[in-house]
Amino acid sequence: MKKNKTFHKKKIVVVFVCCVTVMAGLIGRLVWLMGFRSDYYYEKAEDLHERERDIKAARGEIIDASGKVLASNKTVCTISVIHSQVKNPEKVIAVLTEELGMDEEDVRTRVEKVSSIERIKTNVEKEVGDRIRKYQLDGVKVDEDYKRYYPYGSLASKVIGFTGGDNQGIVGLEVKYDSYLEGTPGKILTMTDARGVELDEEGEERVDPVPGYNLMISLDSNIQMYAQQAALKVMEEKQADRVSILLMNPQNGEIYAMVNVPEFDLNDPFTLNEEIDTSGMSEKEKQDLLNQMWRNPCLNDTYEPGSTFKIITMSAGLEEKVVSLDDQFYCPGYRVVEDRRIHCSNRRGHGAEDFLKGAENSCNPVFIDVGLRLGVDNFYKYFQQFGLMSLTGIDLPGEAGTIMHQKKNMGQVELATVSFGQSFQITPIQLATTVSSLINGGKRVTPHLARAIQSSDGDYIKELEYETKDEIVSEETSETVRYILEHVVSEGSGKNAYIEGYTIGGKTATSQTLPRSANRYISSFLGFAPAENPQILGLCIIHDPQGVYYGGTIAAPVIRDIFENVLPYLDIPKTGKVQDKDGSAENT
Repeated sequence: MKKNKTFHKKKIVVVFVCCVTVMAGLIGRLVWLMGFRSDYYYEKAEDLHERERDIKAARGEIIDASGKVLASNKTVCTISVIHSQVKNPEKVIAVLTEELGMDEEDVRTRVEKVSSIERIKTNVEKEVGDRIRKYQLDGVKVDEDYKRYYPYGSLASKVIGFTGGDNQGIVGLEVKYDSYLEGTPGKILTMTDARGVELDEEGEERVDPVPGYNLMISLDSNIQMYAQQAALKVMEEKQADRVSILLMNPQNGEIYAMVNVPEFDLNDPFTLNEEIDTSGMSEKEKQDLLNQMWRNPCLNDTYEPGSTFKIITMSAGLEEKVVSLDDQFYCPGYRVVEDRRIHCSNRRGHGAEDFLKGAENSCNPVFIDVGLRLGVDNFYKYFQQFGLMSLTGIDLPGEAGTIMHQKKNMGQVELATVSFGQSFQITPIQLATTVSSLINGGKRVTPHLARAIQSSDGDYIKELEYETKDEIVSEETSETVRYILEHVVSEGSGKNAYIEGYTIGGKTATSQTLPRSANRYISSFLGFAPAENPQILGLCIIHDPQGVYYGGTIAAPVIRDIFENVLPYLDIPKTGKVQDKDGSAENT
């Protein structure tokens, strides 16, 4: 009996100790949770009962040089459904199907999906959102946000670019400066009960979005509009594939206009700008067509520049002093280089001529001789010195590089053809930028569109600066190049670009695309004014014109017509020079 009492006593002690230990553990755990981890579990509880909806930030505007807004925002709505709050799903499905113009099965799938919040459609017109709100449907949320809007439609479409459904930039300036333009989204925070039903609006918290910064650019919509009209006119008249026009300030690299027709509608960027039957195409093929439509040929594509490149050969020859204005040449209509006969544009030949006259005539044999005098080593030296082997650094995405022979593979024939602008390819922006440095006194500029970043209140956040390189060529060489190119317009192949009262410099070009047997041409003209102190440079490129295709005949008049309007607009005064009927220029 004693033994049994002792035995039970020990059991009771063991059980008691175990209970005390468990209780101590529970108390300790409770103290830990309530005293040391309370903040953590409070946040967890909040998250469990907190529902979050994003509010898009107003994207910064893109504002041109004249103060016009080229990219803005319009108020739109996002329609969402909270499954736990929907009381009449069939009515919700019917209303949203009708008002949003969506497929009923798609709407049903989204409405019946068990989730905390399901987005039905974004970028809904505000009028539609207001109508849906009036139905007062339980569980349907209509939140206002912003959609990108472009007041001028297709104007400068391949420069400005556009945004996607999430309001992020996709191409052009929109993607290049996205970090400045995008802003910071806001949030709507609401509390729910244990069943997931939102409490009244008094428990709603709102974190307001921060609008993006505005982008101030050098492009002028008035100049862009006129240049775009001129490009469309010549494209229609010559039944050309496409036309590009570039206008920039050769002194600082600011771009006034960059036209690539046909352009596309920025407010509907996923619709092709040409009537193409896409019914039998794969998604990849359709996307390839869109990508091609969005390309900016002024910097994304390369081409053979033809005789406009003679400006570079001329500058290198003058700088290296292997040629002067008075040097004499003879053109029989061709030049034999090794085993190759390379023809002049005038197959009958120009006969005896000095270098100035050879430039006025755009004589291939003259420039072949200059190139051969320079030699491969010097030619490559000036390619590097002029910046042709590097990107221009323009503030737009996707710039292509120069396609040139490797130095080790460049023989006399290749050197001869490169000298007058064939057998290699560069971008239009590279040509315009390089020529700018050769006529502005020898300063290599960086072409650009953005000038400054500005807050929505109008305060300047950042003035943008761009790299320049000095002494690309001497001032003496630059002055001589300007003199020669003025004579090309006043007395030579560029006479169709002449404007009375202004001194215009320039160079014509007509090149063939590959294969040569296809007889497809690229006609172009590069001009600048005033010739003695260039303030604007223009480049017009016409791809595959029908009928007459010479650059001096069809491209030079385009730049002349643009300059006739743009020079007074930019307050560039006349110089007092007039042209005699015989083509010579004199002061009055």
